[in-house]
Amino acid sequence: MAGRLIVSGIVRDITIILIGILLVWIGLQLAFGIPNPFYVVASGSMIPELQVYDILVVQGNAPFDDLRIGDIIVFDRPSDHDRVIVHRVVSVMDDDPRTLRTKGDANRASIPGTDFPITEKEYIGKVEFVIPQAGYVTQVLQPPVNFIIIAIVIGAMVAKQFMGKRKKDDNVVLPAGTVEKSGSSGDGDGDSDGDGGNNGNWPIKPTAKYLDMPDLDNAPDDSEYMMGKSDGNSTMKDTAEDVKGDDDGGAVDDDYDKDNNKDNKDNNK
Repeated sequence: MAGRLIVSGIVRDITIILIGILLVWIGLQLAFGIPNPFYVVASGSMIPELQVYDILVVQGNAPFDDLRIGDIIVFDRPSDHDRVIVHRVVSVMDDDPRTLRTKGDANRASIPGTDFPITEKEYIGKVEFVIPQAGYVTQVLQPPVNFIIIAIVIGAMVAKQFMGKRKKDDNVVLPAGTVEKSGSSGDGDGDSDGDGGNNGNWPIKPTAKYLDMPDLDNAPDDSEYMMGKSDGNSTMKDTAEDVKGDDDGGAVDDDYDKDNNKDNKDNNK
C-alpha cells in the first residue's frame, strides 16, 4: 500500500512538471509565432556580433516585408533547406517577389545558395534577443549528463514522497479525551506507563494523592481527637480535673475541704 502511494505521488509530480513545461512552451510559441524560438550559434560567421554558443531568441511574428538592411535574420539555406543560417541582411535583390541577400559579418562576401536568394519561403524570423554563451548548457546536457540529471530529479521526487510519508506517520493525532502514555517509569499502580494507574485516559479523577491532601482514611477518629490534649500526652479527663480551682487558677485539695468542714462542726458544738 505504501509503495503504491509513493508511485502515485511520483507520477503526480512528473505530470505537474510536464504540464508546466507544456504550458510554457505553448505560451512561447504564441508569443514568438514559431515552433522553436531559441537557436544556438554554431559557427563564427557573425563574429564579433554573435559568438559561438550564444542563444538567439527569434521573433517569427516580424513580417518579412518589414525587414530592412542591417537586420539579423534566421532562415533556411535556400539551396536545399538542409541548414539553418543566421546572417545580416545586406541588400534587397527584388521587390516582386521580395528577395533578400545576406552576408556573415566575418565573411568577405555573400555565398550563393547560402546567403541568397532569400524569399519569404526560407524566412524563419528576426533575431530579437541574444543570451550570451548560454548555449554551453546544451553542450553540458549531452549524454550521459542529461540522463544523470533526470535520474537525480526522479530520485529527489522519490525522497520527497518518503519524507512526506514519514512526517505524516510522526504527526499522529490522538483521539479527543486521551493523552499519550509516557512509559517512562512506574508509579506503584501496577502499570509502567507513569500515569497513576489511569492507563492514558484523561481527565484523571482528583484524589488526595494528586492534590497533596492529607490521607483522611488513616486519620484518627473524632473521639481520639476530643480526648487528647494539644500535645498528645494528656486526656480530656485530666483537663476536667484541672479546671476545679478557685478564681485565681489555684487547685483545691478535696482532703483539705473535708478537714475544714469537721473543724467548723466542732466549733459549733
